[in-house]
Amino acid sequence: MKLDLAVCCALVLMLMTTVLTSTGAVPVTTPLPTLLGARGCNMAQFKSLPPQEMKAFRRAKDALEESLLLRIQSCSSRPFPRTWDLRQLQVWERPVALEAELALTLKVLETVANSTLGDLLDQPLHMLRHIHSKLQACVPAQSTAGPRPRGRLRQWLRRLQEAEKKESRGCLEASVVSNLFHLLVGDLRCVADGDLCV
Repeated sequence: MKLDLAVCCALVLMLMTTVLTSTGAVPVTTPLPTLLGARGCNMAQFKSLPPQEMKAFRRAKDALEESLLLRIQSCSSRPFPRTWDLRQLQVWERPVALEAELALTLKVLETVANSTLGDLLDQPLHMLRHIHSKLQACVPAQSTAGPRPRGRLRQWLRRLQEAEKKESRGCLEASVVSNLFHLLVGDLRCVADGDLCV
């Protein structure tokens, strides 16, 4: 009799849990990889950019450095420090950091393209916008109850935000151009590799 009562109680508890979670009365935490997969996060195509794209980036970088006479040493800070390494972050944090890095890069290069070197920057900007659009599916929406930036990620995001407000246009351009190939070959590849980036 006691055994039947215990089984009955267990069944009732299981039924209540199922009903409450399915109706939304009890929040259910969905693992982030599941959320990202459902949203279509697929960055594997960017493990290696085509050679013609890399050549276009190289031409744009060389032209920017030559025409703008960029000298990052004269700037007060580095928005992208040499210690910037996405491998120091958790896997779910890496797309968030890359998205912020890419957003600032696009904003700065679009400003340059509007004033000078527009033709040289057309192809690189097109590729960066394409990467950015694909990356959006990998970044948790701010409105969800997903993990909040903290620790090193939070410091990096704040550093990028402050640089945009405090640094001169020339320093931002210098930083972005100097960081361009690190973004493309290092950070982008790390996000594309996912768990394999160690």
